[in-house]
Order: sequence, then C-alpha cells, then structure tokens
Amino acid sequence: MEDSNLQGSQLLTDLLQPLLDDFQYWFARTRKLLETEQRLCLTEQQKSSLLARVKQAQDEVNTAKMLFSATQGQVGLNMETIMPWHKLLVECQKLAMVYRHSNMDKQS
Repeated sequence: MEDSNLQGSQLLTDLLQPLLDDFQYWFARTRKLLETEQRLCLTEQQKSSLLARVKQAQDEVNTAKMLFSATQGQVGLNMETIMPWHKLLVECQKLAMVYRHSNMDKQS
C-alpha cells in the first residue's frame, strides 16, 4: 500500500507542479504587461479590474505552491480552486494574443 501512496504522490507532483508553474508564468507576464504597457485594448476600469484579479490569483497560487512544497506533494487542489485560475489564465492569454497581434500590425 505504501508503494501505491508513493506513486500517487509522484503523479500529483508530476501534474500539479507544472500546472502551478504555468499559472505563475502567465499571471506574472500579464501583470507586467498591465503595469507597463499603455497601449492595451482595455479601458482603465477593465485594466484595473484585470490587474486586481491577477494579483489576487498570484497570491493564491503562491500560497498553494508553498503548501504543496511544505507537505512534500501530499496536498492536492480541488477543481473549485483551480477553475477560476484557469479561466483567468485563458483571459490573460487572449490579452497577450491581441497585444501581440496589434504590435505586429504596427510593425508592418
């Protein structure tokens, strides 16, 4: 039975660690874009709202990573926790695509 627990723990680590890393990457990238770029296709209110949600998600993901590390991968996350982060990540990716596309048009 112990071997099964070790395999389950390793599987959890193999799946959850990269997922949390992806959340951190996209939220950091979006935060930097929102804090530094003036030419975004967002109103100031949309920009402010998205930035606040990204900052909150960053805090939550960082806390989850700390707990995951502190328990040596013995703690997982439920879908109710992950889904809002995933929806925000998709929103961040869409913003990055629009921003990149608009900058490519300006360079042409």
